[in-house]
Amino acid sequence: MIILRSYKIAASAVLLLASAASFAQAPNITDQALSSGAPTGAVNETWKPSLVTDGVYDRVPRAAQALSWQPVREADVMWRKRVWREINTLEKQNLAFRYPGDEYTGGGYFIEILLHAIKNGQIKAYSNFDDRFTQPLSTEQIEEIVRGTVDTTEVYDPTTNTVQYVVTQKDFDPDGVTKYRVKEDWIFDRNLGRMVVRIIGIAPVQDIRDPLSNEVRGQSALFWVYYPDARNTLAQYEVFNPENDVQRLTWDDFLEGRFFSSRIIKVSNPFDQYIQGLPGMNAMDALYESQRTTEMLFNKEHDMWVY
Repeated sequence: MIILRSYKIAASAVLLLASAASFAQAPNITDQALSSGAPTGAVNETWKPSLVTDGVYDRVPRAAQALSWQPVREADVMWRKRVWREINTLEKQNLAFRYPGDEYTGGGYFIEILLHAIKNGQIKAYSNFDDRFTQPLSTEQIEEIVRGTVDTTEVYDPTTNTVQYVVTQKDFDPDGVTKYRVKEDWIFDRNLGRMVVRIIGIAPVQDIRDPLSNEVRGQSALFWVYYPDARNTLAQYEVFNPENDVQRLTWDDFLEGRFFSSRIIKVSNPFDQYIQGLPGMNAMDALYESQRTTEMLFNKEHDMWVY
């Protein structure tokens, strides 16, 4: 017992000396940039990392990587259903999508993380009408979709009594992205004996506002992202945890763990129609049908083993 206690005291002394030595070394700008949470850098041009150690302890740089999915054999698939969901970022459970960001989350919204990765060639974007990923978009096309085309405005100068032409282009407002559409597969794997859910694609949805009244007139998807190719990039950025700043998930863990709230807007059907687009289906009926479909998916796994 005395030897064990002496060993613990010696180990504690070593840890204290190591901590004192680490705090004695003043970190430079390069070390601080490397110790920031996102190795790919800030995703928002207006956000700047701290030039000093912003905290009371040294944080180890994290190089997370997405865990590979377990392969699913076609022979083991007993049942499969394709589902489209909609995530409303205005709901309390989904506020992580609208967090302005810090040095560990990339310094921007989730939409800014996607755009940053697309511009750097880490993620490929596809047409907003193409959830089958057949029409890839270039960086110039993404810039035009997000910010619009360059516009020329006439400006009258009363001093010189002349008209000048000013080239303008609107800035992208991340607050305008209020929803995300998720395409996923629900598969019952008899080899595992459980239901397996795999996300296939994600599409940010932007509000379309009236230029005069600024009222929301509709919504439109900006582009589609093939999720399996984006997992490793999303694993480099953390999701804000309102309960504990230490226990944070990566965006890949957040989506794979399904920590978001959503509702089903479409399931595979012969006419490829959304639930609200079905004949005689109003908004309230669509909510009830979405809830019924959700219960069906959860009960399907139980029904597979009930004879």
